[in-house]
Amino acid sequence: MAKEIHHPDRDQIDLSAVLEALSEPTRRQIVLGLFEDGEAACMAFDACAPKTNLSYHFARLREAGVTRARIDGPYRRISLRIDDLAARFPGLLDSIIAAARAEARAAKAVDLSKAS
Repeated sequence: MAKEIHHPDRDQIDLSAVLEALSEPTRRQIVLGLFEDGEAACMAFDACAPKTNLSYHFARLREAGVTRARIDGPYRRISLRIDDLAARFPGLLDSIIAAARAEARAAKAVDLSKAS
């Protein structure tokens, strides 16, 4: 049997921990993907970083209270704790998503200019 995954309770989610977890571009990319696509298996983010690095990023997001992980057979499904974050820090997630989208657009523009 898989060991239980720890998640902080809503009232234990700390702003400093959330901001630190979201300070890394790969983690912002994961959050944006979860926001846009909903719950996903960890393997859905294989293009973001090597698998060992992704495990670290998923743990940081979960421990900060940004995401929730659930075991589904051999997979872990990750979801964004939208309601908990909105209750603790109104407007924060909207700002993070807007910034992550802007970063993604800028990165895509750079990739397109390199391809030309």
